[in-house]
Amino acid sequence: MKSAALPLLLALPLFAQQPHKVTQAQVDRITREAILIDTHDDITSRTVTGYDIATPNKAGQTDLPRMKGFLGAEFFAVYVDASYVNGNHAANRALQMIDTVRTDVVAAHPANFVLATSAADILRAHQQHKIAALMGIEGGHAIEDSLRLLRDYYALGVRYMTLTHFNTNNWADSQGDIDDAKIIHHNGLTPFGKDVIREMNRLGMMVDISHVSDKTFYDALEVSTAPLIASHSGCRAVSSFTRNMTDDMIKALAAKGGTMQINFGCDFLSQSYYDLSKPLMNELRPKYMAAMQIQDPSQRDAAITALEAQLGTKLPPATLADVVAQIDHAVKIGGIDHVGIGTDFDGVSCVPKDLDSYSKFPALTRALLEKGYSPTDIKKIYGGNLLRVMRAVEQRAAELKSTPPILTQFSK
Repeated sequence: MKSAALPLLLALPLFAQQPHKVTQAQVDRITREAILIDTHDDITSRTVTGYDIATPNKAGQTDLPRMKGFLGAEFFAVYVDASYVNGNHAANRALQMIDTVRTDVVAAHPANFVLATSAADILRAHQQHKIAALMGIEGGHAIEDSLRLLRDYYALGVRYMTLTHFNTNNWADSQGDIDDAKIIHHNGLTPFGKDVIREMNRLGMMVDISHVSDKTFYDALEVSTAPLIASHSGCRAVSSFTRNMTDDMIKALAAKGGTMQINFGCDFLSQSYYDLSKPLMNELRPKYMAAMQIQDPSQRDAAITALEAQLGTKLPPATLADVVAQIDHAVKIGGIDHVGIGTDFDGVSCVPKDLDSYSKFPALTRALLEKGYSPTDIKKIYGGNLLRVMRAVEQRAAELKSTPPILTQFSK
């Protein structure tokens, strides 16, 4: 009986086995040794209006006291709301957001943050016990249809660009407005959009496909000669939220060497939360639409935050177990080398209460160890996989060093 039962036991999936016994020493060691890299954090939308990241953030998830000792590197979002497209103010906003990272975060707190633009910089910051501060543009409309602006952003330190936000721009379709009949779609990337990808490859800027339509994703995957990232996404098989990725997309991203970073937004994580939120969202949608028409960005953000708070009080949040389920599914589909962390902290209305700051990541570490993940696996998920992609993108740029800049001018 023993010899027959043992193969059956070994064949059982991890979740069917007893949790592995985990010690606090194991958790502490991984916390100390891993380089936790978060590829998307929106606290910049607050620092740009005067919030000091070194002070407690009672309304959100990100502040220095809860980052220190847990976070190795942060990709701060250079988020440019679609409203800045009106009157060609997108570049102005992008420059302000870049400046808030360089001035209000790094220069204001040099003992804790250091500006980083490469994988080597992240490792160096870790050795210095500092947090590496990096930047990713959220919304390709920020380049105002100019490859020259794209190059300027790279020179200022931007190391990834999310091709779209919730709005389709002039050269790439977004997932966010895919059902809006008023939007004229491009069926993925336009020829200029493909040149944007090629120039990002030449520069060494990671191509981020979070927020894009499925067709844009596949177009970008085909055109890029370097691995891609999904900086803050999830698995559509676990939660059918449209911003999440299908299993086929996750497999294709992994096959190209890329990595999907797990978003901690409740609707990304949990099907039940997403299902319950839809009727509430329909109820609040007219108010959201009215709030979006507010011209002053700070007033608009305050109105939207108030509406999100109403939504949050009526729904049970996702949990730590939901994060583990997302990670586990992504690993099963894409492989252990192609999954990471992209929390979307301070950019979503709901995150799990037991994972609502970087200081609570030891709880995720423990849960993954109990699930059967090794310390090496966890270190890959927390940052090792992203470092590998960065190095691959940097290597591809080095190979293209002699290639002249693309001078294509945008035309409709």
